[in-house]
Amino acid sequence: MNAILQSLSNIQVFSCYFKELPSVALRSGKTAGRRMYHTRSQGDSSVSLVEEFRKILCSLWQGSQTAFSPDALFYVIWKIMPSFRGYQQQDAHEFLRYLLDHLHREMQGSKNGLPSPALSPDRPKHASESKCCINGTSTIVTSVFGGVLQNEVYCLICGTESRKFDPFLDLSLDIPSQFRIKFTKDQEPGPTCTLNDCLRSFTDLEELDETELYMCHKCKKRQKSTKKFWIQKLPKVLCLHLKRFHWTAFLRNKIDTYVEFPMHGLDMKSFLLEPENSLPERCLYDLAAVVVHHGSGIGSGHYTAYGLHEGRWYHFNDSTVTLVSEEAVLKAKAYILFYTEHTDQESPAKL
Repeated sequence: MNAILQSLSNIQVFSCYFKELPSVALRSGKTAGRRMYHTRSQGDSSVSLVEEFRKILCSLWQGSQTAFSPDALFYVIWKIMPSFRGYQQQDAHEFLRYLLDHLHREMQGSKNGLPSPALSPDRPKHASESKCCINGTSTIVTSVFGGVLQNEVYCLICGTESRKFDPFLDLSLDIPSQFRIKFTKDQEPGPTCTLNDCLRSFTDLEELDETELYMCHKCKKRQKSTKKFWIQKLPKVLCLHLKRFHWTAFLRNKIDTYVEFPMHGLDMKSFLLEPENSLPERCLYDLAAVVVHHGSGIGSGHYTAYGLHEGRWYHFNDSTVTLVSEEAVLKAKAYILFYTEHTDQESPAKL
């Protein structure tokens, strides 16, 4: 939980929105004109995930040198997310998905008249904007993290092609099998796996196996087919989850392969459905935060985070914060990567 909170707190476009929200009245009766949110998931207005998340972000950046415990948020999470009750080991990516989903649903239920950030006048509305609204109305969650995939399935028997648009808040990427080989000390190490290798594996054409046969509407039965993903709309913040845990017959093992990732200028243009319709600079992303899992498996270990703040990188390990170099960040075996849209801080004169 701490690693995810510290990562999200360093994504300015997201955290600033919550820090600027007014405090919420959490009491029955008249609210004296103050804004009220409702937790739709439980129908219980005595708790507010949005409010506790707002208070955590404000506390993190109030300038105090001391650490604090996010226990109020922790108990709200217990109340509205039953799968996270107890003290057993949990998955950081799963927690991120639940947190964003519940923040989104609670804000959809608020009747406070806040303007929709997705409809800001400085950004023209894309034809697919509505497709990015997971479960209805857009919120700051879908405005910042929401993108759209196009899923193409092709029947290998009759040639029928099916296209479907799927909204996403993050992309889960396999680490290609050729990079998972463990080398002994006597062996020469193979090529380094890169983030682009993982992205290409995600978007490459693949033939679905026997357990995933496609229901072809023309053949009227399940048939062999191929599948391909394109990105139709990129988000403001691109969240990439590297699938480091996989099930074998009895165990869930960890893939410990190092994946090389760029600090600046991650270019997503080659993965777009219509790259010619996107400005080159709108396809570039810079790293903002990284979540790392330390340990050998899902049932044990520890999560820490790296975050960029005012041009400097910090390592967040629960209550300890350490200034680190870019090189230290780039050596990390990333589990979740947060990239923000590239912006030119300076416009140097052309030579």
